[in-house]
Amino acid sequence: MSKIQRINPGSRMSQAVIYNDIIWLAGQVGTAGDSTADQTRQMLAKVDALLEANGSSKSAILQATIWMADMSEFDEMNAVYDAWIDPANPPARAAGEAKLATPEYKVEIIVVAAKQT
Repeated sequence: MSKIQRINPGSRMSQAVIYNDIIWLAGQVGTAGDSTADQTRQMLAKVDALLEANGSSKSAILQATIWMADMSEFDEMNAVYDAWIDPANPPARAAGEAKLATPEYKVEIIVVAAKQT
C-alpha cells in the first residue's frame, strides 16, 4: 500500500501531497499587490521549486488550473505562462475568474504532476 506524503504541512493545508507518484500542489500565488505578470512569474517559480524538491518538473505537469481575479488580465498572465511552460509537454489546463483569498492577489495556480523517478 502506498504511503501518503504531506509536504510542508500546516494547520490548514500542506504545500504538496504525494500519493502513488502523483504530486498535488496547493494553490500557489505571488506577492499580493504586484502586477499580474510579476505575480505569475512568482507563482510559477514556486511551482518549479516545489516540483524540483519532490522529484518532478514542469515537463511532468499533468494538469494546471489557473484562477484569475480579473479575466481582462488573461493575456498578461498568458504571456508569462507561455514563456515558462515546456512546449513539448503542455499539461491539460483550465482558467477561470474567481475571487481570490485577498483582493491584492491577481492570479493563483493549482498543479497536479507526476513524479519523475
